[in-house]
Amino acid sequence: MYEHLSSRVDQVIKLANAIAREYEQEYVGTEHILLAISREGTGIGARILNAHGASEARIQEEIDKLIRSRLEDTWVFGRLPGSPHFKNVVARAIEEARALGNKEVCTEHLLLGLLAEKGCTAHSALRALGLTARAVRADIQAIKAGSDCGRDTVAEQS
Repeated sequence: MYEHLSSRVDQVIKLANAIAREYEQEYVGTEHILLAISREGTGIGARILNAHGASEARIQEEIDKLIRSRLEDTWVFGRLPGSPHFKNVVARAIEEARALGNKEVCTEHLLLGLLAEKGCTAHSALRALGLTARAVRADIQAIKAGSDCGRDTVAEQS
């Protein structure tokens, strides 16, 4: 799909598509990416979410609250590969990976991309759950001290 995405991020994007179908939506939005990071469960992004008490159930509950009224008022015609916010998050994740000196985009970069995309559902959910870009960056630095993106699993980091 995109160049330089880790296999884990590719899996997260596939999960996001499946989650969008579960919600019976015809687009993939940032809320689907956030849920997919959590559901995939093995990346640094999921580890950070869990460390902040943001389980998949809590994230889903927060997202459901945020989008319930939007779903009633929004009609999407045609099949879209991703919302504009979705595309911005992936682009921002690529920038975050480069800025952190990583060759691949991993789940932690997606998480930073979600936190940078103000006005999207996932950003609102993350903020409601108490996550900030500053805290996530500190967590990434602590987790990845001396490691590379290829070691983006909880088991390998433990």
